[in-house]
Order: sequence, then C-alpha cells, then structure tokens
Amino acid sequence: MNRGSSFSSSTTSSLAKRHASVSNSEKIKKRPPLTNLTNHISSLNSSPTLVTCAKKEPPPCTIGSAISDNTLLPSLSNDKSNIAVFPKATFLPKRDENTPKAATVTVPSVSISSMDCSPTKSDGMSISIDDSMSSSHSLKSPDIEYLDNTDISAVDSIDRKTFTNLNISDTTEPEGNTCSRDTVVELEKDDKIVNVDNNYKDPQLCATFACDIYKHLRASEVKKRPSKDYMEKIQKDLKPSMRAILIDWLVEVAEEYRLVPDTLYLTVNYIDRYLSANVMSRQRLQLLGVASMMIASKYEEICAPQVEEFCYITDNTYFKDEVLEMESAVLNFLKFEMTAPTIKCFLRRFVRAAQGVTEAPSLQLECLTNYIAELSLLEYNMLRYAPSLIAASAIFLAKVILFPSMNPWNSTLQHYTLYHPFDLCDCVRDLHRLCCGSPNSDLLAIREKYNQHKYKYVAKKYCPPSIPPEYFQN
Repeated sequence: MNRGSSFSSSTTSSLAKRHASVSNSEKIKKRPPLTNLTNHISSLNSSPTLVTCAKKEPPPCTIGSAISDNTLLPSLSNDKSNIAVFPKATFLPKRDENTPKAATVTVPSVSISSMDCSPTKSDGMSISIDDSMSSSHSLKSPDIEYLDNTDISAVDSIDRKTFTNLNISDTTEPEGNTCSRDTVVELEKDDKIVNVDNNYKDPQLCATFACDIYKHLRASEVKKRPSKDYMEKIQKDLKPSMRAILIDWLVEVAEEYRLVPDTLYLTVNYIDRYLSANVMSRQRLQLLGVASMMIASKYEEICAPQVEEFCYITDNTYFKDEVLEMESAVLNFLKFEMTAPTIKCFLRRFVRAAQGVTEAPSLQLECLTNYIAELSLLEYNMLRYAPSLIAASAIFLAKVILFPSMNPWNSTLQHYTLYHPFDLCDCVRDLHRLCCGSPNSDLLAIREKYNQHKYKYVAKKYCPPSIPPEYFQN
C-alpha cells in the first residue's frame, strides 16, 4: 500500500476551508524538514558540520505547500548504528491571522466602565503576548444605546445588573492587602509586597481564589512530572539528542498551525510521561510526537487539526490508523489525566508578579521569559527541575538580561513564586548556559521563532557571560 496516497475528498475540503483565506500569491517560508534523527550534540567550543544530501523531488500534493530540501544533521559519533531516520515534514500554508477560528460571541447591550473584557489582558496598559496567539478575536458588543450623563442612577443600575449577571464581585480589598495564607517571606522595610490579585472586575484573573488555584497547581506538578532519568533506565534505542530534534520539529509544527503555547508545553509533557514507562523505538518516536500533539490540540485548541493533517505533516509516513492507535495508547497510559501543570501555567502569574501593578508592564520581559522557557524544553536534563522552578528561574534570568545592574529578585516575586534566590541558583545557571550557547544550538526553530518582530527580537538580546553570585544570596 502506498503511504503517500492522496487525501480523501472530505479531508481536502476541510483543509481547503482551513486555508481558504490564504492568498494564492503568498510565499510559504521553507523550513528544514525532520529527515534524519541523530544523536549529535555539538560541543560549546566547536561548530557543527552540516552535511547536505541530494535534493529529492517532492511528492505529488493537491494542496499548495512547500517542501524543503532534505538536510542531514550531524551525528554524535561515526557509529552509524546511532542514526535513526525521521521522515520529512510537509507544512501547510499558515492560517490567516484575520480569520477567526470561532464565531464572534455577542454580549448584552450594556455600558461597562473600567472593565476589561479581553481574556488575556493583564491590565489596562498592556496586552499579554498570548493575545497574538489567541484563536478568537476580542469580544465585540452590539450597538450601545448611550444614556444621558445626568442619569447617574440608570448607569449605576446597569453596572450593578451587569456585574451580577457575569458573577463579578464589585468588592475591593484595602490597598496593600495580599494573599497571606501561604506567605513564606516577611515584609522588608523598603521592599513591600505588591498585591497582584486586586482586580476583582476581570473574571479571567480569578482574583478571589487565585491563591488556591496555584496552591493546587504546585501540589499537582509533583504528581504529573515525568521521570528525570528514563533515558538511562527505560529507553535503550533513544538518546537525549533525538528527543531534542523531535521537540524542535514540533515547535515548527506549532508555529505553522498557529497553536497556542499551552499546546506545545502539554505535548512535551505527554511525550516525557509516556517515555518514562514505555519502551519506544526511534522509528516510532515521531509517531508518538504527532499523537501527543493531536491530544494536546484537542484539549487546548478551539479548532484542532484533524488526524489527516498530522499524517500529512509527516509526509504520510504513518497511516491514519497508526496515529489513532498511538493516541489510544497514550491516553490509556495517562489514564485520561490530560490536565498537567506546565511551565506556561506558572509563567502567567510569575510574569504578572515580576511586572507588578504599579509598574508599566514590559512586553519584552514577557517575550524573553517565554523564549528562555521554551529553550528549556529541548534539554532532557531540565526534567530534574519542577515546572514552577523553571518558570521562576526564567523570570530571574530575563530580568538579569534586561536589567543587568538591578537585583532581579524582590519580596513580591519571592512571595508569589515561593522560591528564594538561592533555590534558583542551579536552574538559572543551566538556563543561562542554554541562552549563551547550548549543546543543541544547531536546533534553530525556537531561536528563529523569537527573532520575529512580534516577539520583540528577544532571541538577539545580549546575554551576559556570567551572573553576579550576590544575586543568589537570600
């Protein structure tokens, strides 16, 4: 049976709808395909040697797509038994950012003052980076019948009715009051803890029980963590560099399909948890990757790619039944426990704590923190750190890069992360090594991603060669 057979008519129709808004003249950027999986990790003192294979004619396809040339990544040694071949990836045209994934939601015709309806806005001055990756537009209200300014009682009545219908509390706590149930630090005389849970009008921030949510996440991250040494104890045919190449390829897939960041983080979590107890051959590692991303997409995305599309991006190397069978195996092994605290879960709160409510929120700080966190996904050795610890360390390192003369840690961060500077020392140094020049520096998907304007070119930021040791003193 030919694995490169064409799509069924229903699949072609679905794909056509997904990309109907893409212009025929749009140039699709070619990306290096996932062709050969190797064990190579280039040393910090030596540059990798790339060997280019002969170009192959692209397979016939009914959809306008670009297939990049095959590239052979360097191997760890001359032992060819360590080389595994991954099929190349064929990407579809990018989605049009102007095309919403879901129907526009209509809210009642009301006048709401000082209320932010965007689900990812952290405050009134700046929009979170997640806005650029959201799969739906902001809520739009219909035409509003404006009331006379003198009719104050009518305006107040509408506001109260709106807050009641949306279950929004209009109560405010005294200024300076913070969540003190799990306080692990004491207020210093000149370093006061800033309350980041004081916005009770935005239901997305869950200010009333945000502390309880993150207390639960900290307890859950221990239960949902993969083994930190499964490569040595369980896997006989896989190497850490193979895992890194797979994740680098998945970053490209997530970018091409405009998937939200949580989908990528959950995908990596499912892969590591499955590999922690199930022996996998290198020939089926990519199959595990696409099956895990399909599960994560169904969990996080409004419009998840279909199984045929995941077969397509692997150049139809795997049958549809194979992907569905692997999906079933992963789900049953995880006992359908799909919710898992990832680095991204903690980053949202830690970035807000780093910016504070009195400072102008910095989009550069948020982009740089996300860049550092995604670099950590490539490194197998980073599994020894809890997601919350990596998130806190990414904040620490990002502030060192952006503000090298300023101490990156304060009482507010210490209060909300529950980490002292000394607790972050080892993790920060490992992340610093990744930023300065990691062993996987020849995997460029994440660096190219954050070299774009929408991410403020943070991958080009100068990383200091060392971090002052006094910053880690409690």
